Amino acid sequence: MTSASPLLRLAGAVEADGPDIGVAAHYGDPLREQKVLLGGQGFVDLSHHGVVQISGPDRLGWLHSLTTQFLDGLSAHTTVTTLVLSPHGHVEHEMTGYDDGASFWAHVEPGAAPALVAWLDRMRFLMRVEVFDVTDDWAAVARSELQVDLVPRTELADVATAGAPCGVWAYEALRIARGVPRFGVDIDHKTIPNEAGWIGSAVHLDKGCYRGQETVARVHTLGRPPRRLVLLHLDGSVDRLPLTGHPLMLGEREVGRVGSAARHFELGPIALGLVKRNVGPDDVLTADGVPASQEVIVDPDVGLHVRHRL
Repeated sequence: MTSASPLLRLAGAVEADGPDIGVAAHYGDPLREQKVLLGGQGFVDLSHHGVVQISGPDRLGWLHSLTTQFLDGLSAHTTVTTLVLSPHGHVEHEMTGYDDGASFWAHVEPGAAPALVAWLDRMRFLMRVEVFDVTDDWAAVARSELQVDLVPRTELADVATAGAPCGVWAYEALRIARGVPRFGVDIDHKTIPNEAGWIGSAVHLDKGCYRGQETVARVHTLGRPPRRLVLLHLDGSVDRLPLTGHPLMLGEREVGRVGSAARHFELGPIALGLVKRNVGPDDVLTADGVPASQEVIVDPDVGLHVRHRL
């Protein structure tokens, strides 16, 4: 278990709460920090995230067989996101990382590394792989374009000399605006990759079998997903953001849930939400009394184009 980041000692740092406790929410001006990060001059302390190292000559082929991404023969230092699914296709683990030629390095949500490492360790069998939770020794740092690097934790304080510090509020606002879901926040235990916009980015459709593949393929080729991720544009005249998990309402009917929310320097208040299949993309929803229009992330008719060809 890691302690509070040394970067909280920088001038203006205000600690985040919730899942991001231990790092800075902002350093005094979260809207300006978004612009700095977009401009390539900033960095975001994500040292509260977990870090996993997977070594051994069989690592990439082994991960390829277990997860949703095409990892066999992955080029060095190519960043990818991959998922571990349940037998029914629900997302159980998510990791983003790269291979350096000797190990595959991944960062995961805060507190998620022990469970992922334990599951991977059970799946080793006779494969020449080793799995380690190296969170206590390595830290994640986001740069411009939300690219995440891993640095030795002993060198974390030195990161501040290489750019302007930006808080996780800035990182989250840019992530939400791009429609990128956060595991455990924007999705729940029932989520399948098709609902979250992960087809293509984290799920490779032209690879061998893996656990949960049948559900992913069936929904992709024969029907629309049960729910879909949307970007919500919230009414800016209401001076609050809805909380994660708050119901999304269409009139008197509950039709989904709110994920993460933030104030974007250009778009204003925004959030991600999961809505039911029968919600129209033009329907105006409410979240905690705040009106919210939708911007499509997952096509509500996804799958119908494939069905038509069949």
